[in-house]
Amino acid sequence: MTAPAAPRERSRSARIARAVVAALLVAAIVSLPWTGPRLLAHLAFFRVRKVEIRGAVYLPPAELIARLRLDSTASVWDDPEPLVQRIERHPQIREARIDRKLPGTLVVNVRENLPVALVPAAKGFSVIDEHGQPLPIDPASTKLDLPILAARDTAIARLLAALRTGYPALFARVSEIRREGRNELLVRLPDVRVRALADVTADRLAEILPVEDDLARRHLAVAELDLRYRDQVIARLQ
Repeated sequence: MTAPAAPRERSRSARIARAVVAALLVAAIVSLPWTGPRLLAHLAFFRVRKVEIRGAVYLPPAELIARLRLDSTASVWDDPEPLVQRIERHPQIREARIDRKLPGTLVVNVRENLPVALVPAAKGFSVIDEHGQPLPIDPASTKLDLPILAARDTAIARLLAALRTGYPALFARVSEIRREGRNELLVRLPDVRVRALADVTADRLAEILPVEDDLARRHLAVAELDLRYRDQVIARLQ
């Protein structure tokens, strides 16, 4: 004869059964195209109790949570589009998406407009993005290691953004870029100057890398690398 199940085992089995039934019920209601989420939004079980911020690099999560303006009646089943719009109106945010993690968590995924350069401002420096637009980042209170431009320059900002994406190690070495004459750029790295035409691309700038490696193997000190001549990298030695 089989012994009766212990009370603890029966209680555990009952909890599992209730969880399965609840999950099936939620799935059935959600499958209703229009009324399902609206019905669930009225249940206290699905009130928002936690917000997770993912993808934020420079923005404090608390600042994004405040922009959501959630009250005590907010549900994870509410339409997320108004919340997405509030987040995306922040000048630092490029794109946002909100997911739900049942029963009571909203997950806010963001992509920031990343800073690419510092430009002189009335008080210190201003931070700009790849479009040359100022970002609400205080360089005095945020650790930034960015190239310095003489002024806001959209073309150079786009170049730096492409460099940051495609060649992050090279981007990290750029300390300054400035225009020289009508159609040239001077790019300053810690140990070498690079001259290029104003329409230089990130790929073209990266062509200095194998040249630097070759010069280092031969123990030659270089003062300047010149990219102004098509398909050539001219090295001027110290």
